[in-house]
Amino acid sequence: MRPGYAADLAEGLDRFFEPRRTTCPWCGSARMETRLRTTDLIQHKPGRFVLDRCQDCEHIFQNPRLSAAGLEFYYRDFYDGLGEKQLGSTFSGRTRMYEERAESLLPFAQAPKNWLDVGTGHGHFCEAARAVYADTTFDGLDFTDGAELAERAGRVERGYRGSFPELAPDLSGHYDVVSMFHYLEHSTRPDLELRAAHRAIRPGGHLLIEVPDPDSRYSRLLGRWWLPWLQPQHLHFVPVQNLRARLTDLGFTVVAEQHAEPHDPVDLLAAVWLALDTAAPRDDLPWLATPPTTVRRILRAAVLIAGIPVFLLGTALDRLVVKRLSHRLGLSNAYRLVARRESTARD
Repeated sequence: MRPGYAADLAEGLDRFFEPRRTTCPWCGSARMETRLRTTDLIQHKPGRFVLDRCQDCEHIFQNPRLSAAGLEFYYRDFYDGLGEKQLGSTFSGRTRMYEERAESLLPFAQAPKNWLDVGTGHGHFCEAARAVYADTTFDGLDFTDGAELAERAGRVERGYRGSFPELAPDLSGHYDVVSMFHYLEHSTRPDLELRAAHRAIRPGGHLLIEVPDPDSRYSRLLGRWWLPWLQPQHLHFVPVQNLRARLTDLGFTVVAEQHAEPHDPVDLLAAVWLALDTAAPRDDLPWLATPPTTVRRILRAAVLIAGIPVFLLGTALDRLVVKRLSHRLGLSNAYRLVARRESTARD
């Protein structure tokens, strides 16, 4: 694979980015400031990435944003290819978390007929959610072939591959529930995704959204080592007040807002891992120019072994201390909204 990546990189990195924006993509304000500068801390693909923050609405967004070529390059071998096995194992092992996401809808809808999970990946959420909603038909949508694989594996009844805004006209008024779990931050146009959801949901149906919380204190305390920044895949970070207001404008009523429940207790552990992995990076990856030497392999092993006590401490603090107090301390790394689609559209 190394020659293929070398050919991509020989053309330079500029084509992987769109022109830099001078206004906020959420509210249009020209008052912006740099929030974060970082690199690809997960795959270690070349490039530097900037997140800007709007000083008026506080929306945070990647600027300059990845182009279509950049999205293809930086997503390649992340969720599929080289990364498919590892991430597939991670997602398939989070059954209880998926069930809790489904349970968040129970106070508002106990028997939805059908449910569309947008950004479904390989459909692991839909598979787990059947334990909560046994009589519900689950479909999945994803811009990768994950949705098609999920259909073949029987995790979803129907797997749609493509862009939700483009597919929405054919799905108009078809679903009782649409969910977007850690999907909206990947979208190039979050507003269009919300409009597509409004179109696909029947009046009286519900939209579930879960996204990273840019107001988490961890985002400042941990800086570039805060895992939810996830550059360059995450393009937008929407403060909860912005998302509530936009949903209301579109004709939704927000019926629940949760912060403690969607918190994933991994921040400190992940920060330690990202720092150590950057200090002694894997160099057996095809987008790097040369394969690893024996000395570099030994150095990496030594650094990771030395970091084991810190790994253990971070895990203990994440799971035993912070998890119980995350919302009270303002450390929740995600928030979840449940919104009901009203009968009158305002878009």
